[in-house]
Amino acid sequence: MKGSFLVELILNSPNWSKTLHLLLAVLNLTLSSPVLAQEQGQTQGMLLRTITVTGRDVEMIPTTITQVELGVEVQGKTAVQVQQEAARRSSAVVELLRSRNVEKLQTTGIRLNPNYSYENNVQRLTGYTAANTVSFRIDTQRVGNLLDEAVQAGATRIDGISFVASDNALAAAQQQALRSATQDAQKQADAVLSALNLTRREVLSIQVNGASPPPPRPLLRAEATLDAQPSTPVVGGEQQVEASVTLQIRY
Repeated sequence: MKGSFLVELILNSPNWSKTLHLLLAVLNLTLSSPVLAQEQGQTQGMLLRTITVTGRDVEMIPTTITQVELGVEVQGKTAVQVQQEAARRSSAVVELLRSRNVEKLQTTGIRLNPNYSYENNVQRLTGYTAANTVSFRIDTQRVGNLLDEAVQAGATRIDGISFVASDNALAAAQQQALRSATQDAQKQADAVLSALNLTRREVLSIQVNGASPPPPRPLLRAEATLDAQPSTPVVGGEQQVEASVTLQIRY
């Protein structure tokens, strides 16, 4: 009876075609709503059944390269005098470093400063100080002898040294740290889920929090002396590479 009334209503409507399409759309929405609700419930249930774990790893690798910064400092009466003497000594030091095939040799500073004395609140110019500095990298096993040679060539100051691993060693350590951190996260998830009689399934998301080494640790500045003993001992030590990986896993 209701069906006959609905058909008669549609046929008697001035815009019966539009009315028919509207009723069909409402009917389709009504029939599909339970299906949509069921699918949404299943999706929410799947997302709720997840565990988030963070794995970590630290790799220790030897530092085989030494970063050195050294220079020449000269004092004298005139600016021209000290600048020329600093340039002469610096050229000798740079020539020595190039002959020893150091890496990443570059100038890091060129300075010329006046010197003053103060007596009875009177400022008086007493001379000038010139300083030229360079930095370079060299194998740690060779750095001791090279520092002694640099002092003999004219270097008068060692502003600092720091130790790093080679680029290849760092890249390999970073990859290993990421692999180990990922495995650690999976082991954590397995330990928790097995205690609850649950099973680990697919990984829903991965967050890599980093695998980078800390900056090189610099040593304190030292003043070079012309009577430095040969084969100055230099020990590099180790460098650590840390990584952490966060996994969201469904169970």
